Amino acid sequence: MGMSASVRKAVFPAAGLGTRFLPATKAVPKEMLPLVDKPTIQYGIEEAMSAGLTNVILVTSRGKSAMEDHFDEASDLIKVLEGRGKKALADELRKVSSLTRVTAVRQGEPLGLGHAVLVTEGVVGDEPFAVILADDVYDATPCALQQMIDVFDRVNNPVIAVERVPMDKVSSYGVIAGEPAPEFGERVYRISDLVEKPPRDQAPSDLAIVGRYILTPDIFAALHETGKDKSGEIQLTNGMRALLKKRPMYAVVIDGVRHDTGNNLGFLKANVYFGLKRPEIAADFREYLKSLL
Repeated sequence: MGMSASVRKAVFPAAGLGTRFLPATKAVPKEMLPLVDKPTIQYGIEEAMSAGLTNVILVTSRGKSAMEDHFDEASDLIKVLEGRGKKALADELRKVSSLTRVTAVRQGEPLGLGHAVLVTEGVVGDEPFAVILADDVYDATPCALQQMIDVFDRVNNPVIAVERVPMDKVSSYGVIAGEPAPEFGERVYRISDLVEKPPRDQAPSDLAIVGRYILTPDIFAALHETGKDKSGEIQLTNGMRALLKKRPMYAVVIDGVRHDTGNNLGFLKANVYFGLKRPEIAADFREYLKSLL
């Protein structure tokens, strides 16, 4: 794992209520629900670390302290595990607590993704940073964020991850208009517009924004000037649209597999996908799944 020279900090908006997973999320943050045996958010943090980022900023709310606890030291538990001869498990817990330096910032009200980014302004400071939505879990080599940083280092402007989606699904996403920019990579587009959740007949393309952003610090000024939408939220897409008037922006289609774990079906599919990638359980799990057919 190398250290990124351009991007050091990753913001994880994680203050949502997780209503799609109630009652499980009444007392447990949605981001702590396990994919196989790791909390969903850990996949995103491991991705950030593999891309060389050194600081994680969690945007949290009341009742979300379990996320901070998960990445804290667990010396008493490690000592117990070692005393019982479970060294491999103890080493895994050490790895979790040594992943990165974690800072938590409270988002007092659920006022949208743009607002969640805005409350990190004082911690991020005057440098480019990543935003990772933990619901979107990628299996990609190199990791999704590394692919984006490679583009950012060429363009020195904001870069967002996109994915082609069926046109009957575009109204669930932010969508870009853009032209290929092959001088920066075969999957790279120069953005000409961004639209938040357009109706199908008004969508500028099928390139949907999916859970990863590398932003420059001038996004904060743009978000300060971005009004609330009809739902009373500050949308990050609208802030980026305002910034687009002042500087170029780029999008990259990630080479990999994305799982949307923010809904029940996507979460179940992700558990099956990652379960089948675990060599210690894959064969038995595959046979079990066959038995259900």
